Formats: sequence, C-alpha cells, structure tokens
Amino acid sequence: MAATNSLQVEISYRQIIKLALPISFAMLVPQFNFITTNIFLGHYSQQALAVAGITGVYYLIFAMIGFGLNNGLQALISRRAGENRPEEIGKIFSQGIYIAMVIAAIGILLTWFLAPIILRNVIHSSDTATKAIHFLNIRICGLPFLYVYQMRNALLVGTNQSKYLIFGTLAEAITNIFFDYSFIFGHFGFPEIGFNGAAIASIIAEFTGMFVIFLVIWQKGISKRFSLFSHMTWNVTITKKILSISTPLIFQLAASLTSWVFFYILIEHHGQEALAISNIMRNIFGLIGCITWSFAATGAAMVSNIIGQGKQDKVHSLILKIISISSAVSLVICTLINLFPQILLSVFGQTAGFTQHAIPVVRVVTFAMLLMSFSTIWLNAVTGTGNSRVTLLIEVITIILYCAYIYLVLEKFFLAISYGWMSEWLYWISLFILSWWYIRSGKWKAKVI
Repeated sequence: MAATNSLQVEISYRQIIKLALPISFAMLVPQFNFITTNIFLGHYSQQALAVAGITGVYYLIFAMIGFGLNNGLQALISRRAGENRPEEIGKIFSQGIYIAMVIAAIGILLTWFLAPIILRNVIHSSDTATKAIHFLNIRICGLPFLYVYQMRNALLVGTNQSKYLIFGTLAEAITNIFFDYSFIFGHFGFPEIGFNGAAIASIIAEFTGMFVIFLVIWQKGISKRFSLFSHMTWNVTITKKILSISTPLIFQLAASLTSWVFFYILIEHHGQEALAISNIMRNIFGLIGCITWSFAATGAAMVSNIIGQGKQDKVHSLILKIISISSAVSLVICTLINLFPQILLSVFGQTAGFTQHAIPVVRVVTFAMLLMSFSTIWLNAVTGTGNSRVTLLIEVITIILYCAYIYLVLEKFFLAISYGWMSEWLYWISLFILSWWYIRSGKWKAKVI
C-alpha cells in the first residue's frame, strides 16, 4: 500500500500475492469441504455420488448468480477504494444485501415449484430425478445465508482486506465436515439421513460461516469504518448502479452454469458410472479452479482499483503479471495430478475398473485447467473495467459454441465422455480470444462507473 490507511493498491507481485493468497484459501477450504462431502457420498453409494453431480451443478447455478452480484459489488467497491471514497462503500454494501435477499427468495420458489417439473422431464432415471428433487428442496434453503456470506467477499476483497476471509471459511468447513459425517452415516448420536443429510449439513455450515464472518467484521472495526449498517434504507440510485453492473454478470454466470447442467444431463444419458466420473472431474476442476479463480478475483479488483487511480496504462502489464503466477501454479498441480491420477481417484472409494475409465477424462480435464489459468484472468479483467455487458456478450458467444459441441458429441454421435469433456478446451480458448481482443482494443478506457 502507498500509505497505511490507503485503499489504493500497488502494481506488484507482492500486492498480487497478498490479495490472492487469502482469497485462494477462502475458496480452497469450501472446495475441499465439497470434495469431502462427495467422498462421504461415494463411500455411501455410487448412486448418491452420481446424483450429487446433478444437484451440485444445479445449486451451483444459484451460487454463481450470487457470485455475479458479488463481482458487481466488488467492482464498485474497488473503484471507490481506488478513488479513496470509503464513505460510499457502506452504502453499496447494504443495498447489495437487499438485492441478494430478493434473488434468494426467487431461487427458493423456482426450486420448489418449477425445478421438479423440469428435472422429471429431462432425467431418464425416475429414481435419480426423485432423489435430486428431494435433496434440492432442502438444500436451496441455505441460499439466503450463502448470499449474505458472499457479499462479505465483495467488501473484504474490494477494500484490500482479503486476509479476514479465512475466519468464516474455516468455520464453515469444519461445521460442514462434522455434520456431513454425522448425518450421512448416523454418527455421534445423529440419525442416518443418507444423501439428504449432506443438504442439511451444508445449510448449517453456510449459516455458521455467515455468522462468524460478520462477527469478525464487527470486531475488527470494518463495520464502523465503512458505516455498513448506517445506510439500511432502500436507495434507488445505488441499487440501479449495482444492477447495471451486476445484472449482466449474473446472467453471464447463470448461463454458464446452466450450460453445465445441460452437460450433466447429457452425461446422465451415458449411465450412472459416467455421471459419477464426471462428478469427480467437477471436484478436481473445482480444486484447481480455486487457485485460478482467486487470481481472477484479484485481477478484477486490482484492475478496477488502478483504473480508479487513473492508471489505465498499467492494466495490461498487471494482467500479465497475474497470469504468470496463475499459470505457473496450475502447471505444477496439473503435472502432479497426471503423474499420480490413481492416488487422487482412489479416495472416492470406487472400483479399479471405475478408476481406469476415469483416467482418460483426468488427462482432458487437467489440460482444460491450464487453459483456464490464463483465460479467466483476461475475462475477469474485462469485469474489472466495469463493462459487464461485454463480459456477458463474450460468455453468450462462448456458451453457444459449447452447447452445440456437447450436443453433437454426447447426444447425436454418443461418443465417450472424454470427448465430451474436451468441450472445456473450446470454452476456455474462446473466452481467451474474445477477452484478450477487448482489452487490447482499449474500448474500455472510456467506461465510467
């Protein structure tokens, strides 16, 4: 930092790592928590592991909607931080909470009344559809807690205080692992609820994480510094500003995850083992993705911050610095996974035959992760400029290509799922080309938020 109390960032490797490491850990712990849940479900039954593939991606759609709102808030908060206007940050935060609660209510109603109709019509196995519906009816109740929990990301990352993310993250992870084990298998005097036990555990964990992080924000004086709860009346002007940036991001992420639900529905047509393998691949993708996404979030925040400082000419060099770290870390991890895939796959408690069928898919997925390590940095840099409509346009073009590919490969020609997972190569290459072109064009320099 230029000064002790300054909210402005420096353009250095030290600053990048200082912001990215806590974000990475904050993302990694819940992902590890998610993988642990799937390990428990894998040991409970292959069917539970397979159904978790569909329910996990479905819930992830709503999680990403919240993440889109979070990204919009973060861009605004980072810009105000770069301008050294802390008095505006509390106003933006409080309005973000209001918007999040409205979206959560809509998500719950859609899941209870519309999702069952859709799932019963697109999933071939009626038993799988029934189990997925029952699970989601419980799981979706955690959405309000998740959204409020996500809003703290925008606040802490946007004001360069990402180190505090770890407290809520650890509380959530420990709670979820304990109650997963207790409810799925019926330990420590709790009833054996099985698959649905994972849904209850997740709700308890999300509430715990939300509660702990707000205690931290209050205890560290962050709440007082930014007057977080002094502007709780509805502010139409600020709400419009938030929605003008967040809405395209929400649609972008929702569309992206909806295409992934389409992917998993097509995978389900290939059988239970194919669905279970793909669920494990999503776990692996998420594990590596936490590191890449932390650098992407750092990039979005820092790009917005330095634009707020009037240093638009430094954006390109900043992006390249972030990519150099992100890609190097991903290369090391992906190399290790490819050297020892059996060890990683064995923890999910499946057969040797299952592991052999999964290894070719691991090769495909890890290469996609390398592509993601730099593509998502460019895309989030576009978000950091504040021009979220361009981000949405890039995503829509890419998703059209992605969906056309997976339909032809998995449904029309019914090829092996390893070919279906190559859709990730197409996805990340397309995102990179379009995002790189936009940043290089310089058209974002005239954008004011």
